[in-house]
Amino acid sequence: MTKKQSAFSVNAKRIAYLSTYPPRECGIANFTKDLVDAIEKLQEFRPPRVVAINEDGAIYNYDRKVRFQIERSSVDDYIQAARYINLSRINLVNLQHEFGLFGGEWGEYINSFFEGIQKPVVTTLHTIVPNFGSTAQKVLRNIVHHSASIIVMTRTATRLLKNSDTHREKISIIPHGCPDVPLVTSEKPKATLGMRGRIVLSTFGLISRGKGIEYAIRSLPSFVEKDPRILYLVIGETHPEVRKTMGERYRRRLMKLVDELRLWKHVRFHNRFLSKRQLIRYLQATDIYITPYVDRNQISSGTLAYALGTGKAIISTPYLHAEEALAEGRGLLCKFRNPDSIAECIDRLLEDKELRLSLEKKAYAYSRNFTWPKVAEEYAKLFNRLLEE
Repeated sequence: MTKKQSAFSVNAKRIAYLSTYPPRECGIANFTKDLVDAIEKLQEFRPPRVVAINEDGAIYNYDRKVRFQIERSSVDDYIQAARYINLSRINLVNLQHEFGLFGGEWGEYINSFFEGIQKPVVTTLHTIVPNFGSTAQKVLRNIVHHSASIIVMTRTATRLLKNSDTHREKISIIPHGCPDVPLVTSEKPKATLGMRGRIVLSTFGLISRGKGIEYAIRSLPSFVEKDPRILYLVIGETHPEVRKTMGERYRRRLMKLVDELRLWKHVRFHNRFLSKRQLIRYLQATDIYITPYVDRNQISSGTLAYALGTGKAIISTPYLHAEEALAEGRGLLCKFRNPDSIAECIDRLLEDKELRLSLEKKAYAYSRNFTWPKVAEEYAKLFNRLLEE
């Protein structure tokens, strides 16, 4: 019997990913899973390893890719993670960074990992806020200094980094990925989800006050009087970190608002964490997608990337990622915290079907540059270049 040929060359390198990871319910965990799976399909590297960040005291049933776990508030775990990687056959680390993921003030415990690691690190920055406080600036400078390369997802993020004296040659722009799915009309998916004949608006993601959903709800009363087919879906459970400190206070506030505005038949809450397949189905059934976020400084949004990837007509507040992604007629921008402005945009799209179709086609065409296979190729090119150097 002949021995089965390995898909990997003897010189293939191994990449480790330091991040949150499913089944933890977290946007960056989902991002990392999608990225790891897409890069693995390229078969350019040996099977990946994941170093997973856990909340304090949390236990998860991870898949076999997770080989080491860090408890968020344990400085020693960061030191031991660096030691584990140094002694392993891992050649390069991709760190997914957001300040809230790591322990200490502004996530400063990640410094302990950087002080010990002896392998090159590529850091993907999910958050950059202008005018950071001094501690955050110090943490960010340390990350940039110790990283072989920095990945950001938008040109805007590059400008913000330049303002903090980051060397341009260290920065690569690789957009947030999205599923590679066909562009379909919303009618068939609506039928399978029990929404036949409705005009479907939606917002999805882990729910928190920063999503601005109350402003979208307040925009609806004038429309439902004219057209009772309107249905607004709020898809996703409350963010686990928000639930720990505030419980379901924000969701209950939204539900009370729906009662006050007598919108029971026109707003539907899906309080659960959807699989990617389910999520894509709901997006495909959507006629108008809304991101009414209240924070202008948001530089990346996975929900926005997914809405673009399914070819939706999008209404959004002009946070940094949306301002860039929806430029050149790829979507409509509304004012922050302004139901009337959201209502004006909805009205335009309901009255002008040609405009809606145009936005859908432009959004979908734009997203072809950052489907997960394309994003994986860009990451692989960067990893290979750094490993060769």
